[in-house]
Amino acid sequence: MAGPEQTNYTDKLMQALVSRKDWLDKSELVKLKDALRGFHSSFASLYNIYLKKKLIDEDPYKQETKISELEVPDASAFNEAKRLEQLSIRLSNYDSQLDFLVNFYQLGIDFLNLDRIKRIVGLVRYIDWVNITPDSQSPNTKAVAELNVQSKAGVDQITLSIISESLSTLSRSTATVITILKDLNSYYRESYKLNVRQTVTQNMSTGDATPGIIKKKMGSAMPGTPFYQELIDELIKEDYSKDGAEMREAVLKALKVAEEKPKSTKPAVNFKNILLDGIQVIGGASTALNEIGVKLDENESVIESRKKGFMEFIKNLVRQMTHAEPEEVVYTVEYLDTTKGVPVKEKVNFHQFRDDMDKKTKILNSFVRGPAYTKLSNMTEEQIIGYLERNIRDVQAFHKTLGALDDFFKSNAPSDIREKIKGIKPELSTMKNSIVRANQLRYEYSAQKEEDDQMKRLGITPIDSET
Repeated sequence: MAGPEQTNYTDKLMQALVSRKDWLDKSELVKLKDALRGFHSSFASLYNIYLKKKLIDEDPYKQETKISELEVPDASAFNEAKRLEQLSIRLSNYDSQLDFLVNFYQLGIDFLNLDRIKRIVGLVRYIDWVNITPDSQSPNTKAVAELNVQSKAGVDQITLSIISESLSTLSRSTATVITILKDLNSYYRESYKLNVRQTVTQNMSTGDATPGIIKKKMGSAMPGTPFYQELIDELIKEDYSKDGAEMREAVLKALKVAEEKPKSTKPAVNFKNILLDGIQVIGGASTALNEIGVKLDENESVIESRKKGFMEFIKNLVRQMTHAEPEEVVYTVEYLDTTKGVPVKEKVNFHQFRDDMDKKTKILNSFVRGPAYTKLSNMTEEQIIGYLERNIRDVQAFHKTLGALDDFFKSNAPSDIREKIKGIKPELSTMKNSIVRANQLRYEYSAQKEEDDQMKRLGITPIDSET
């Protein structure tokens, strides 16, 4: 194919890709982000249960890991002598990669490409959540399936429900994500071929249209562009073979976006309930904060008692007898500023921090079981979302400082008392899960609110689902 016929197809393909890009950006990428958030939240729930039941070990270097690009963790067979160590590292790495994907990756049309789509597919399929059985041929899938069986032993009904719901969500989310990624992959494949047509093969004769010549011309005309043999073979067949016209028509048909007729009515959404669900979810972090508080007090006692001599012991005893304020204890902790990628040092007045933490724990607990929830129910959506966003930020700030304190206690405890220091990584994972799920509900509220506003602008009035 050459001349006007090629130009005509190139123009049609360009128009089809523009429409496809608009549809993917406005519809499918929104669904992809939601599905990935649910995917990660569900895995985080399972991961936290594995840690709490001590089925895997904590990764001491997890917080120090810096990720600049998605990488699929090791999927090779385990060295049986180091099985626990390897599985713990792999699942920790997997959780970190999913966190990076959901919270920091640019899931946009102009950022994603064929290579990045492949990386996301690799992460989603790293464990076969659709067919997760102990007899799986995948070492990772088999190992996690065994963890799931072990994690159900001797637990309460709530934990069993969390495991079941998490596995169900992971399976559903896998199917949703893979379907959307296939659509994105098709878009990038055809975009790649269009770029090659416009830059290299336009007006190229049939005799010159070979992979070798095209690759050579791409090297000079499209420096830095990867050469995909499979896609170049497709291009040659579409543009130069006797079946080319039929193949080109099939491409345009596959890219065509189906027109959706607006529905006349749609059940009304109770937006306030979405926000109140978010309030209860972030309120659930109170349990983890309460457990962390107990451990931190014990760790502080171990560290400080090691430092003080007999006279300090007497002074503390007098303070307790006279109900005097405890002596200030200030720790210099360090954490990574994720926005700048640099370590930051912060002085933490331990007793003041614990007081603030206890106050926040009581507030969060009242969202779940106390009168605050009833009070919030009577507020406007604007007031509720303000409470939700503020408390998500507060819990995130506590999470950051608590992680730094955990590292401080572990690294500063003398070797002879280090085994007495209690780690809080499982509880921190629970807090993070609450943050992720609360943010997800906040995003869901914003997305559905925007959709509702668009429908109203189109003159479509939602109906009450109970009528």
